[in-house]
Amino acid sequence: MGKDVIIACDFDSAEKTFAFLDRFTGKKPFVKIGMELYYAEGPSIVREIKKRGHKIFLDLKLHDIPNTVKKSMAVLSRLDVDMTNLHASGTCRMMEAAIEGLTRPDGTRPILIAVTQLTSTDQESMEKDLWIEKPIADVVMHYASNAKAAGLDGVVCSPLEAGKVHDRCGKDFITVTPGVRFADGDIGDQKRVMTPAEAKKIGSDYIVVGRPITAAEDPVAAYERCVAEFVD
Repeated sequence: MGKDVIIACDFDSAEKTFAFLDRFTGKKPFVKIGMELYYAEGPSIVREIKKRGHKIFLDLKLHDIPNTVKKSMAVLSRLDVDMTNLHASGTCRMMEAAIEGLTRPDGTRPILIAVTQLTSTDQESMEKDLWIEKPIADVVMHYASNAKAAGLDGVVCSPLEAGKVHDRCGKDFITVTPGVRFADGDIGDQKRVMTPAEAKKIGSDYIVVGRPITAAEDPVAAYERCVAEFVD
């Protein structure tokens, strides 16, 4: 499995999204479609971006009762995305149901990964708001182990945790890591961050990069810088 940079297309309209993607006249980058864009434009935006030759990570973070997640994943599997996700905190039973729903009649399915803890979460907020008093590193590892046991392909985690996830769950268990910023950039609202080069060194398989690329003066150059630091 090769490493790749996924661009977070966190736009609120198809118009803005395509204006951004039209700048990439060479290599078609792997893109993430999150809740903002999906809720604004619906499934049609997924189909159009796929038609343009991009791989897609559909980032909707499902979290509901197992039967609802199973049925929802069955719908998402028909969109021909390459990767999608859910919250590991939804329980092993929910994750198992998601796999069932996502798997097509021919046995194929997109990559399914679980969110362990959001990169905006730190120890203080986890204890104060969620009443989870165990160390955040232990919680992430426990959720990752649950995801592997449920049959998922990997997890979304901080790049700070990617190496430990591989130690616990194996090198083939995928780590998808947001919270990546350039060394000379603004960390924004992320609490646990790392540079692309550091993420590569620690073992991340995919990095998800949003504003450092989408808000850059030259997004293509910023993307190429990410690829150079993380992949090449």
